[in-house]
Amino acid sequence: MFRTLHYYWIVSRGYRLQPWNSPYLRWRFETFLGKEADNMTAAKFFKLSWKYRHRLQSFVDWAAIRRRAQRQARV
Repeated sequence: MFRTLHYYWIVSRGYRLQPWNSPYLRWRFETFLGKEADNMTAAKFFKLSWKYRHRLQSFVDWAAIRRRAQRQARV
């Protein structure tokens, strides 16, 4: 749960109070869900986030692993 919140905090920069308006998050949802994520509103954002929370958690876990690998490669 913490990783998910941390990921959304990072990617919603500039749109933290309205993450459904973030161009990156809109693109990510549209890539992930296709037409289901078209015309994103606040209600739709939270509904889809809750509906696909397990798949989103898997993605966030993968992103955290990649972030750690990149940090280790720099050292």
